[in-house]
Amino acid sequence: MRQKITLREVGLRDGLQIHPTFMQTRDKLAWIVAEAGAGIFEIEVTSYVPPKLIPQFADAAPVTEGALCIPGLTVTALIPNLRGAQRGIELGVHKLNFVMSVSHTHNMKNVRRPPAESVADFREIVALIRSQPVNARPVICGGLSTALGCSYEGRIAVSQVVKYAVQLAEAGAQELVVADTVGYADPNQVRAVFKAMLAEVGSLPVAAHFHDTRGTGLANVCAALDCGITMFDASLAGLGGCPFAPGASGNVVMEDLCFMLDSMGYDTGVDLQKLVAVRTLVAQALPDIAMQGALARAGLPQGYVPAAVRQPA
Repeated sequence: MRQKITLREVGLRDGLQIHPTFMQTRDKLAWIVAEAGAGIFEIEVTSYVPPKLIPQFADAAPVTEGALCIPGLTVTALIPNLRGAQRGIELGVHKLNFVMSVSHTHNMKNVRRPPAESVADFREIVALIRSQPVNARPVICGGLSTALGCSYEGRIAVSQVVKYAVQLAEAGAQELVVADTVGYADPNQVRAVFKAMLAEVGSLPVAAHFHDTRGTGLANVCAALDCGITMFDASLAGLGGCPFAPGASGNVVMEDLCFMLDSMGYDTGVDLQKLVAVRTLVAQALPDIAMQGALARAGLPQGYVPAAVRQPA
């Protein structure tokens, strides 16, 4: 059997958070429906942050509620603090992705507190979730931003990544996400970080979130695959970037990632042609947004046979 890869679309959160034009709620929901229809069954649909900070998420509640109506879709939202977790629980979101930065400077700019205080806040969030009825408890994920480099501090020590990964795991994280927020990583660094971290967190699920700012995104995915990682974030058309990480444009392009994985024989469950077609919906809703992607530009190779129907060599 082909190895299963789990993909999470982050474009509706990471991709839209720095875009100045508000995407209408109906268009966001159309995007979610279409991408779920293409086979992406986990989508980070919004962030529970104050609209005065990021106006793009002023419709977080109706977007969440609409997404929760889509059968089979795991609805995820990003949270920066306890208040965000409370909103997510009230709305019934399936998974909460708590974000903190390994970089002290980036964490201070992004969530206005040192990393140690973010860990303490995470413990309170876990306690809140565990106080809920069993059927009302979202999965709690610990996200480690700037784990592979920071625009303010440069290279991040592997020991720092491991330190905070272990602290989040011990605090009750059910999943971890390691993010190259500014696109600094190279494959050798990816292998070093993930191998060191996996040795300490045991069987806890770990996902990778790569940016393609300097063209190393897909190479870094391959390095993570070498370490046994099978969960990846990506963004339709490579949309995205962090407002507190200068120059950190561009997540890994979801379409290109899916094509590469399918070409390698992995099971993504994604219909490549349907996925590429979702771009049209986004472009029509936001004609001023820059869209990346090699597969969309060049198309599938002549005679390409998807892995699902390909005969073993």
